[in-house]
Amino acid sequence: MGMIINPPFGRLITAMVTPFNKDGEIDWAGVEKLAAHLVSVGHDGIVVNGTTGEAPTTSDDEKDQIVSVVKKTVGTKIYVVAGAGNNETSHSIVQAKRAAKAGADGLLVVTPYYNKPPQSGIAAHFRAMADATELPVMMYDIPGRTGIQIETDTIVELAKHPNIVALKDAKGNIAETSWVIQRSGIPVYSGDDILNLPLLAVGAVGFVSVCGHTIGRDLREMLDAWFAGRSERALEIHQKLLPVFTGTFRTQGAILTKAALNLMGLPGGFTRLPLVDATAAQIAQLQEDLRQGGVTLN
Repeated sequence: MGMIINPPFGRLITAMVTPFNKDGEIDWAGVEKLAAHLVSVGHDGIVVNGTTGEAPTTSDDEKDQIVSVVKKTVGTKIYVVAGAGNNETSHSIVQAKRAAKAGADGLLVVTPYYNKPPQSGIAAHFRAMADATELPVMMYDIPGRTGIQIETDTIVELAKHPNIVALKDAKGNIAETSWVIQRSGIPVYSGDDILNLPLLAVGAVGFVSVCGHTIGRDLREMLDAWFAGRSERALEIHQKLLPVFTGTFRTQGAILTKAALNLMGLPGGFTRLPLVDATAAQIAQLQEDLRQGGVTLN
């Protein structure tokens, strides 16, 4: 029997979209409705103000209010983890403190992007964020967006910090993730839906999903099957959901997730520039992808 790693934020988490009205304002009733929907399909946690939440285009005040509204909606039922962090450490620290004050249960902190710091700078940034509040921190490794990876040695060192409790892995390198888990024992969450099951196989504890908006119940069943020792059932679910995993990311994930929610009669709403709403052709393809994956549409 391998090591038992406990999931600090539960197993099923989705990075929630931020629904905007046509005029670009946040649809607050929609925020509440989406949070309640995620609770109802079996989530243990919600990430707000992440990539899928279009955090680069929301203000600090809006971010605070999103945390507050979602926390008020879900209460103590599930964790609310707030994205806090950009490519400037002092502003990231301010965001972390504001998220804590707004009621977040944890922080999701992405690698500083664009300026490509060395590993020593990445480590210093994460330590500063972990020291900024009492909240537990999930590091977020997504080199395809940030331009730089958190190297395995760096993760192993950062995992020793008492407030750094998890890693969201969207590196797409299962070999390196295997070493991270073996060397550090840090709880790893899959950050790439199509790799959810493969990452469980190397020791991940759960998912920070995008597709949980549309197939949350299926992902819950996959997790429950896997951790009950029913790997064949988990594989069946994985294979059934492949069209959804692929279809959601034919263009940027928030765009098609919002379109999918709208197709399901949920408040996906509109995007903010520089994202643009899905075209009619993209929506038609998405409908087919969702149907193939067993998603019921209106």
